[in-house]
Amino acid sequence: MERVNRAGLEFYRNEAWNDLAHGIFTRRGGVSKSHWTSLNVGGSNGDDAAAVAENHRRLYRAADVNGEQAVTTWLVHSVETITVDRPPDGKRRLPKADAMITRLTGIPLVMRFADCVPILLYDRVTPAIGLGHAGWRGTVRGIAGKMVEAMRHSFGSEPTNIEAVIGPAISRRNYQVGEEVAGAARSYFGAGSGAVWHDPIDGSPHLDLWLANQVDLERHGVREIEVLRICTYENVADFFSHRAENGQTGRFGVVISL
Repeated sequence: MERVNRAGLEFYRNEAWNDLAHGIFTRRGGVSKSHWTSLNVGGSNGDDAAAVAENHRRLYRAADVNGEQAVTTWLVHSVETITVDRPPDGKRRLPKADAMITRLTGIPLVMRFADCVPILLYDRVTPAIGLGHAGWRGTVRGIAGKMVEAMRHSFGSEPTNIEAVIGPAISRRNYQVGEEVAGAARSYFGAGSGAVWHDPIDGSPHLDLWLANQVDLERHGVREIEVLRICTYENVADFFSHRAENGQTGRFGVVISL
């Protein structure tokens, strides 16, 4: 992965995906103030709507995509995957889902994050793309694998042709969880998967979101996976973090487009 500075914004991109418009954006280069500083693309956390709209325009310009054709969802920590099979019709009501897939060209998929895992998928053979938002609920219910299966079912994608990027998220050492969450992770991934890590000092369970989603992708046949091991909790100068900032924060944007 490389860090790019373009049109005043800083974002990460996969050098191997040069034929694909995409970016995992930092929080730098926007116009929002206070705890939303500065490239907040979340519209439901109290930030000024005009600032959020301008931040979106800047993000689309830097990513070199058509923002008028951008598609997003109402994130609800589900495993629902939307197949985008037509351009947006201008309606403001968003579907409740945490993953999108498409094979349409020129239709950017866009989502917002602040500790949850961005999952970017690219099948260059079909071609087709996917974008997912994996918090603990989606992770322990297999959202990563469900995205792969949705691409296989809808587009005929072979899992071995799908390449994946797992983006910045809260790291395991900063993501202590309760036994209910740890138990759900063990139930789905298995006790020996490494998805649940125990602090060597106090024995408390922690969820490894990066590893868990990587394991899920591998179990569904994806072989080429790049994990951008940047902890949002430890890097609030670059990324919004719901846990580190006690909920008083914005959302960083991720976009991908054929």
